[in-house]
Amino acid sequence: MNFDSLSILMIWTAVAIYAAAFIAYAFDLAKRSQVAVDAKVVVPERELVGAAVGGSAASSGRVAGAGSKAETGAAAGAGAPKRFVMARIGTSLTVLGFLFHLAGEVLRGIAAGRVPWSNMYEFSMTGTLLIIAVYIAVNIWFDLKYLGTFIVGLVVVLLGGAATGFYVEVVPLADPLKSVWLVIHVFVASLGTAFFALAFALSVFQLMQARREAKVLAEAPKTGPRFLATLPSSERLEGLAYRFATVGFIFWTFTLIAGSIWANDAWGRYWGFDTKETWTFIIWVLYAGYIHARATRGWRGSRSAWLSIVGFAAVLFNFTIVNLFFKGLHVYSGLS
Repeated sequence: MNFDSLSILMIWTAVAIYAAAFIAYAFDLAKRSQVAVDAKVVVPERELVGAAVGGSAASSGRVAGAGSKAETGAAAGAGAPKRFVMARIGTSLTVLGFLFHLAGEVLRGIAAGRVPWSNMYEFSMTGTLLIIAVYIAVNIWFDLKYLGTFIVGLVVVLLGGAATGFYVEVVPLADPLKSVWLVIHVFVASLGTAFFALAFALSVFQLMQARREAKVLAEAPKTGPRFLATLPSSERLEGLAYRFATVGFIFWTFTLIAGSIWANDAWGRYWGFDTKETWTFIIWVLYAGYIHARATRGWRGSRSAWLSIVGFAAVLFNFTIVNLFFKGLHVYSGLS
């Protein structure tokens, strides 16, 4: 068995472990729903403050807003557990899956004798690895385990799909890729994508939470998924999404600049409106608009969330559809 075969084995093992982590995180959301029901929690803690609920706040209970290093989320006075065990199990499995994923990445690099990101299969390995790495690292400072089903589920789909449909054997690099910019440009682009993925997940939960809060204030009989009561307010989720999108935008800006420098080295021009170049710029414009609109024009709430979601949809479109169906100098799918 050669290094590439071992790499494939490691990658499929990682996919299986990520799938188990996804199930654990799904059970965690179910547990959160039960905690909310038992504690009779109807709104996140921040929404209780200042809400015109008179003396009903005490009976509504309080949930500590997730988003800090401490693992909280239990309702006060309800005797509920202060730690969500299944979330911890899901995170432990995610870390284990990451180690196998990293081993698969390293073994592919050894087999190729270069950095393993020159075609769609390798891009998928690297991009999903960094999504998990950023998710794990961010959880050191912020409790974002409630995003586990979303983030790990996305990685299972992308990595499993790539291993099934995009796998190609190790081949020599094309001449334009024989550059130090391959290491820098692609890695930074993948890192930016990882932060965009976190912002995307937070924006989806923000929309769900905002809808639930509106129903609570309207005293609607059904307020949506109960686990949302153990999550931060929509305002807090929006703030986190904005912060991660801003970090991703910084990396993406460097990606655009580095790509132009590399294009000049490879083809003698900085910009040629190649398909990949154009879509990279479109993504930059979308996130620049998102950051600018929220910072200067006061775009808040659903409009802000949808801009974040559309931006990440453009990232996925650039990676999949552009690589598979468009022609250009930058398209290196590796598929015949």
